Amino acid sequence: MTPADFPVGVATGVGSWPGTDPREAAAVIVGELPGLPHLVELPARGVGADTVGRVSALLVDMRFDTTPRGYRLAARPGAVSRRAHDLLRTDLDALQEAWENAGLRGSGRMVKVQAAGPLTLAAQVELPGGHRVLTDRGAVRDLADSLAEGLAAHIAEVGARLEAEVVLQLDEPSLADVLNGSLRGASVLNTVAAVPEPEALSILDAVLAPQRVPTLVHTCADRPPLGFLGRSRADALGFDLATLSGTAGLDAVGEALDRGKILVLGMVPTARPGKPVAWRDIAESGVRLMDRLGFPRADLAHRVTVSPACGLAGAPVAWARDALRLASDTAQAFVRDPESLVPQ
Repeated sequence: MTPADFPVGVATGVGSWPGTDPREAAAVIVGELPGLPHLVELPARGVGADTVGRVSALLVDMRFDTTPRGYRLAARPGAVSRRAHDLLRTDLDALQEAWENAGLRGSGRMVKVQAAGPLTLAAQVELPGGHRVLTDRGAVRDLADSLAEGLAAHIAEVGARLEAEVVLQLDEPSLADVLNGSLRGASVLNTVAAVPEPEALSILDAVLAPQRVPTLVHTCADRPPLGFLGRSRADALGFDLATLSGTAGLDAVGEALDRGKILVLGMVPTARPGKPVAWRDIAESGVRLMDRLGFPRADLAHRVTVSPACGLAGAPVAWARDALRLASDTAQAFVRDPESLVPQ
């Protein structure tokens, strides 16, 4: 697959959604995001439903257990892995039902699935002894290999169930901390050493490379390492556009576009703004970005996918719906006539 296969000129969601009802969530996502709907995450359901815990249902020959701090690798399947597996099955059933009700089976529509990336998993999951997986390079490699194999099977299942092409999103919210060495160790006296960029890139690419579908790496970090992501094998980079500042950030985005990457721009806020906002207000930030980079505004239709700034699990359902509609309206405006969108 190449970046040319990645869906552009459409809107999508980042992944998480408010509430605990998978059928309702799937129906909303399929209805509001015709260009690129996704398999939602409902972290309000608790253990095994959040971004990290959900991966326990995807790994091959590896499972998670819980600790007071989060998750750790377990020697054998237990309650956490069973719960994660059951929740994922329920979510897939709900998406399949919504997909068929909308008449999308075999329609050629694409669908997106999300999973925590290997570096975030290695940063957030503990070894049995209490240290982060990131402190054991062999364990990191094993985790990445297991994730790559599990994701390939997951993608195949989703594609077969829906008779649809699949897009893979890896979520790496901890990526900046991994590269900066800002993670705390097992105690306040320990620190976790920064992972050199070439090594981190190798770990991330080990999960991306085996997949035969368009790929996206998304991060909600306050200072997203866009230069690093631009050098990865991902077809697209996703980030909160509001975090982009300074010449270095702009240069990194420009370099990513020069490499042929797609941008999944987080343009719609995850919380309702204090004053009413329209799609034109949202679209202007994308126009300003292209103008500052010196790229033609037409690239907004051919090189950009629009999304909320991050997941919507913490938003009221009413705003979550509005956010998706704003993203869709913005994407449509980029396709119709981006030249007419003059920033205020």
